[in-house]
Amino acid sequence: MIFLIKNANVVLDSDIKSLDILIKDGIVENLGTSLKCSDARTIDAKNLTAIPGIVDMHVHFRDPGFCHKEDIKTGSEAAAAGGITSVACMPNTSPAIDSAEILRYIREKSSKAKVKIYPIAAITKGLLGKELVDFEELIANGAVGFSDDGRPVENAALLQFAMEKLEKLGFPIISHCEDLNIVGQGIINKGKISQKLGLRGIDRTSEDSITAREIAIAAATNSSVHIAHVSTFGSVDLIRDAKRRGVKLSAETCPHYFMLTEEELLKKDADYRMNPPLRTEKDRAAVEGALIDGTIDSIATDHAPHTRGEKANFLTAPNGVAGLETSLACVLTHFYHTKKLTLPEIVEKMSRNPCKILKIQGGKIQKGSPADLALVDLNQKWTVNPEKFRSKGKNSPFKGKTLTGKVVKTFCDGKLIFDALS
Repeated sequence: MIFLIKNANVVLDSDIKSLDILIKDGIVENLGTSLKCSDARTIDAKNLTAIPGIVDMHVHFRDPGFCHKEDIKTGSEAAAAGGITSVACMPNTSPAIDSAEILRYIREKSSKAKVKIYPIAAITKGLLGKELVDFEELIANGAVGFSDDGRPVENAALLQFAMEKLEKLGFPIISHCEDLNIVGQGIINKGKISQKLGLRGIDRTSEDSITAREIAIAAATNSSVHIAHVSTFGSVDLIRDAKRRGVKLSAETCPHYFMLTEEELLKKDADYRMNPPLRTEKDRAAVEGALIDGTIDSIATDHAPHTRGEKANFLTAPNGVAGLETSLACVLTHFYHTKKLTLPEIVEKMSRNPCKILKIQGGKIQKGSPADLALVDLNQKWTVNPEKFRSKGKNSPFKGKTLTGKVVKTFCDGKLIFDALS
């Protein structure tokens, strides 16, 4: 189908202009004013903002192995509802994404998905940290990056070898920075809240120590590394210093780390438990500041859905939160409507930079580019109700919160994949 979007406020690289967008054969065929096309379905986008499709570079679609929590179909539907047109799926599935066979399975299921699915393959076989995967074979079968997400590669020598090899191959390595020996039996941040609740805490040094190790290896070998889900002021300081020194480094964080703190855990609700955990106000403010000054490059969700039953017990529930359908609204509420970030800056962190890091297409609305975009009502207020999520996961830490900014329509490769009015 041909679409003609009229009078949209289009977010460009560093500007916003009122433009028409003509979509044909999956691409932006034209971008300008007073465009006409008799064969097109016309959409009046007056008072709506057109942004490049969000690229979420850190999601868990639980497929294969845990499809009762999420699968590629439901995950992609949830992504579309959040204005997301591309996702990078982490490898801690069952079996792990460590073979050509599993990548072929994901590619087959992804062919029917509403959004673009980019698999992140494991660094080590079975995520066990002992033997490296065949990087070249997995790249040939569609892997766009490598991570043992959910746990670090504990053997530093093995990680160094992987980083050097992937640097030569030109593919990113994504590190889950967490010393499991320091984590121990902790389930929330170590501090006043863990003491008040009488629970074992996770010391911030668990994250900071591995962040420092990854930076040291990257610096010594002139290799690249991407630091996932940054949550501490210590890691922020380490990343900021490393970037000043020219280390090849990028980093991401998630909405819960710049909007929420460990105080939420006083509710004893497992929907506020994730890994790394919610931390202090000092940490939250540091993460926010790092996004504003560019120390942290991108915003992802670490979308990690679980069933209601699994999240029922605060003490024994698995870590993770559902975030696909709230991420853009959270960022607009927290940064745009408070004038801390402009729309082009938000697009940079939620679309352009993830594309650069993963070396995939996207991040811009321009003539000849894939028609991946979302139409957003920036001023629409809505209350988060997880029961209305397209995701199987209802475990949102933003449930009941009023956010400002709502996705109205989402297009991927020129197809209308989400329409709030239908």
